[in-house]
Amino acid sequence: MEKKATQERIKEAYLDHVLTQNAKPVSVYAFMKKLRLSEKVFYTHFTSFDDLEATLWDELFRETRSAVTGSAEFASFNAREKTLSLFYGFTESMKPSRSFIQYSIRQSPAFPGEPRVLRKVRRSFQEFCEQVIAQGLESGELSRRKHLDHRYKDALWLQFVFIIRFWTNDTSADFEKTDEAIEKGVQLTFDLMGHSPLDNLVEYGKFLFRNARFVYERAK
Repeated sequence: MEKKATQERIKEAYLDHVLTQNAKPVSVYAFMKKLRLSEKVFYTHFTSFDDLEATLWDELFRETRSAVTGSAEFASFNAREKTLSLFYGFTESMKPSRSFIQYSIRQSPAFPGEPRVLRKVRRSFQEFCEQVIAQGLESGELSRRKHLDHRYKDALWLQFVFIIRFWTNDTSADFEKTDEAIEKGVQLTFDLMGHSPLDNLVEYGKFLFRNARFVYERAK
């Protein structure tokens, strides 16, 4: 219990520092000295300030996922509806922490396509996606495509990161532009992952290949 309380104290102090100073503490030693705790205590809980931020993001996501999946209607949703619920739920969860979200996204060094502070969220997000995608493939809502359907979770992750970045800069009333971006983006992503005219074209190409001899025999 005491260990948990110390961890929460460190997180709260870190949030206060970055939001008032608009920068990370100069060192773990200096940061912990202000808390009258040893540097060793920090490393009991986190490996670095980046790890601390990644933990804060992951906790926010996990809390949102738990709230969304725990709702009475969630079980009756199809894969698309479950994904929309998560996206909308997460943007709502970010609102009370908007100053930190903006600071963290803008300050975080990025890997290609995603801020480094989201690395833990990615694992949690993909756990959610694997279940949703499995449901969609089973029901036929999503199309089974050899060598492609295992990448569906990556497509949804890119959409999720895009929405976070979009929301960070959204100045519309009650973030209505972000809601529109979620609606259009998730709908398009699921349309592409579902059965589409491209699938018909591929199937027709396979049919022609298998039956090419009929074409050539008639030509003779």
